[in-house]
Formats: sequence, structure tokens, C-alpha cells
Amino acid sequence: MKTPVGVLSLISDGSTLVAAAFCDAPTLQVRVSADQLERGFRKVKSITGVTEEVQRYFDGDLRAIDEIKVRQPGGSFSQSTWRAMRKIKPGKTISYAELAANSGSPAAVRAAGSACARNLIAPIVPCHRIVRSDGSLGGYGFGLPTKVWLLKHEGAL
Repeated sequence: MKTPVGVLSLISDGSTLVAAAFCDAPTLQVRVSADQLERGFRKVKSITGVTEEVQRYFDGDLRAIDEIKVRQPGGSFSQSTWRAMRKIKPGKTISYAELAANSGSPAAVRAAGSACARNLIAPIVPCHRIVRSDGSLGGYGFGLPTKVWLLKHEGAL
């Protein structure tokens, strides 16, 4: 789907989102799990329970993406980290250290950063809301201008 910051590709398994990224669909497809690859893909205009909510988010209803069902492969700490990310309200940011603590392992700051980097469902699992401890933005897999736009859209900048 077209967004103010470029194309956002979405991949679902029914009404559960399994991948989302600011890239074209073929680029995103290679990032999904092996079992999802085996099931194959079918291009659709809309995904029930996903597309409309994402559009509402970009139209200004910042909480619209909160109820989208998501699933991505990863270990227990990554799963905890992604759940913690989804609890960060729009307009707020937290540090990687805070994310690690919110994920149940305060010392696992690098692991929290790795979970951000492996997140397959951006921006619905909002890794863009994670910043460095000094408050600087850090990186973003889809480019710093996209992270800045998302944070401004949400009122965090």
C-alpha cells in the first residue's frame, strides 16, 4: 500500500500479519519464515483486519494499528521484546535499555537491539519508537528519514 513515506508491503496468514516493511513485496517475501514461504503468496487489494487499520494510522488515528494481530518467528526474549514494543504508546519513545527491562531482562540491551533489527512487522511492531539512551534516534532499517517521519507523525518529535 502507498503511504506518505513510501510503499508499505504487508504479508498475512489470514487476518494475522506476519510481515510488513517499507519495501516492495518481493524484497519482503524473502524475509518471512520458511513455512510461510512454502505456503506461497497471493496478491490481494486488502487484508481484513489489517489494511484499513494501517490506512487509519497514516490518516492520523495513531492507535488504529494496536489491535492488528501479528505473528513472527523468534525466541522467547525476542517475543517478549516485540510485545513490549507494542505497549509503547504513539508519541512516546523508550531507550534500548528500557526496552530490555520491559522485556524482562534489564541486562540484555544488545539482545533488545537485535530484536529490533529482526522485527519483521514494522511499523505495526513499532521498533521506530526505540532510541538510544542519550535520546538520539539511532538507526532504522528503512532509513532515518522514515523513522523521523513516523516519530513526527506520532508527535514524539
